[in-house]
Amino acid sequence: MKILIVDDHPLIRQALRGVLAELDPAVEVTEADNAELAMAGLDASARVDLVLLDLVFPGGDGGLSLLAGVRSVRPEVPVVVLSGQDDPATVRQALDGGAMGFISKRSATPVLVSALRLVLSGTVYIPPEALGAGPGDIAPVVRAAGRQPTLADLGLTGRQAEVLALLVQGQPNKVICRELGLAEGTVKTHVAAILRALKVSSRTQALYALSRLGVQIPFAYARSRRAG
Repeated sequence: MKILIVDDHPLIRQALRGVLAELDPAVEVTEADNAELAMAGLDASARVDLVLLDLVFPGGDGGLSLLAGVRSVRPEVPVVVLSGQDDPATVRQALDGGAMGFISKRSATPVLVSALRLVLSGTVYIPPEALGAGPGDIAPVVRAAGRQPTLADLGLTGRQAEVLALLVQGQPNKVICRELGLAEGTVKTHVAAILRALKVSSRTQALYALSRLGVQIPFAYARSRRAG
């Protein structure tokens, strides 16, 4: 497993190395303390399984600007924002920018490790305190008794699961069309069905709903396509 840490504080990067060793003793960690090094570490030929990104970053719009750059060049790589600013508005900004998860720097190590495991398994992670203040009114979705529901439990087809995987990455409909070889009208129909199944009206609301449910998303789909 290879993880890229993007943070301009050496002590934070050093501390995260210790935490990531708990996640996987064989983990390979690379570091970047500025946007240029971060983008170089995301070269198309480089294997990266996860990006940990600080939001407070020198230059431009800081981490949010860099998040947009990461999503543009490596949309198949999940990004988890790690920030000391953890108010609901900041969490929403990160999710709107395409992050798969948000972890407060005030979180205890076991919480951080568990959250990263969730994201690596394809589950969206949003702090419980932020879940209580999600954007808009999100209708409750009932968990399947005794277990976490699957996308099939929500009534989604295999093709809709593939669309959802790309939607979660923040990909626009035109990119989803190209990746899956579908007409734009077909993609719009699938997106509408996904939002209906989750009882939401936007991608960001969908992320909140998926996090509440603990549903696993086939996020590796785009990786397998690129590897092929």
